[in-house]
Amino acid sequence: MIQIRAIGKLKCNTPEFQLISEYIKKAREKIEIREYAEKKALTGNELKEAEAKLLLSDLPPDAFIIALDEHGQTLSSREFAGELKKAKDAAKPIVLMIGGANGHGKEVLNHAHLQLSFGRMTLPHFLMRVVLAEQLYRSSTIWQNHPYHRD
Repeated sequence: MIQIRAIGKLKCNTPEFQLISEYIKKAREKIEIREYAEKKALTGNELKEAEAKLLLSDLPPDAFIIALDEHGQTLSSREFAGELKKAKDAAKPIVLMIGGANGHGKEVLNHAHLQLSFGRMTLPHFLMRVVLAEQLYRSSTIWQNHPYHRD
């Protein structure tokens, strides 16, 4: 099972939502998306820590947690697929976390087994979800030796 947890809600009738849905459907993996409301009344570290509590709430036991973070490690698509496969083969639920606009609180980063950056460029959160969904689909094609991914 793969779960994407994200701060902020994506509207259903947007092109981004359609793309995410299409990639998830094509991945043929059980992928669930959980969205959490932004804490607009808070600021700074107080905001990040409140959002961290939301993202970390009711985690599946033994979850392999990946925090998407601008300061995280960069991996190739094949390396990312390998990390996911190791967790999958160990029968661990995979939880990918996308923080709010100000990033992750320390609690999320401390719980993460992997802090992952998709590069040094800043992307809007709705677009990051599209990129993540595509990489999850790409990972599934790598596991199946499908020609979608080319080295």
